[in-house]
Amino acid sequence: MDNMLLARHLIDFYKSSFDNTFQALTIMQEQTEKMLQTFLLQNSWLPEEGRKLIKDWANIYQQRRAEFKDQADEHFRKVEDFLAKAEAEAT
Repeated sequence: MDNMLLARHLIDFYKSSFDNTFQALTIMQEQTEKMLQTFLLQNSWLPEEGRKLIKDWANIYQQRRAEFKDQADEHFRKVEDFLAKAEAEAT
């Protein structure tokens, strides 16, 4: 039983660490995107096709980041479900 408690604490720690790191990276990326948007607004030498490409790139990046977070959350849930099942079988 102590091993299950230890495993649960480790998973909680890993999930918390992942969430905090992911949130920090998200904030940094959002700030970078705001700087990029300001750059695009202030520079007229970049053609509209280039602006559209950069905006599309940023949108795709946001979508993939959200998909990555969803996948990580799903896998953490699977591990937590596995631990809950193992705890139930042990009792």
